[in-house]
Amino acid sequence: MRDVLLELLFPQVSLGREPGVWLTDAERAALRAHPRRFEGTVLVHAGLPSIDRLACAATYGASPMLREAVRRFKYRRVSAYGDELGRMVAEAARFLPEWPPPVLCPVPLHWTRRFLRGFNQADVLAHAVAGSLGWRVEPLLARVRATGSQAKRSREERRRALQGAFAWVGTSVPERVVLVDDIVTSGATLDVCAVALREAGVARVDAVTIAVAFA
Repeated sequence: MRDVLLELLFPQVSLGREPGVWLTDAERAALRAHPRRFEGTVLVHAGLPSIDRLACAATYGASPMLREAVRRFKYRRVSAYGDELGRMVAEAARFLPEWPPPVLCPVPLHWTRRFLRGFNQADVLAHAVAGSLGWRVEPLLARVRATGSQAKRSREERRRALQGAFAWVGTSVPERVVLVDDIVTSGATLDVCAVALREAGVARVDAVTIAVAFA
């Protein structure tokens, strides 16, 4: 029933406005990963001092098609885009150290946001990485406080809004965790999550996303 209603409300139109499909073969081929990795002082200057290494499948500003695919996946829950974006994130994750084997932790949504959206896009991406690399997924963090939209806030405003928003809910502390999210903009969300993990005793925190906006 849900799929029928979605089709009536949002008929299939591809990223290039082709009717009848969500993705054409040409568009699928164009959604390729061009992985980049960041560490050290680059992450410190980008507002991510608590992350050891960040791997991203692409640069957000370089591809209007990618931006539209992320938007449709995130807000319209089109599985075709989730499959392709998950594949790209899995490719980027190969740029992270293989040892010690990490636990994948999706960046959590507050329950109100998850209810309205119907799913957590970071969870879909994390399971795509797990399926590709054999790493396990564990919800180690919970978002215990709603923070509202971050879109128009500065980096410092985002960070202040996120203080105390995440809590450790894991049952055991892994040596290494890889945070999974969709887009890195200011870096505030990932870094605050990393702080919560380190306070729980995690020794190394890496991250992987679809795209990065600061590069």
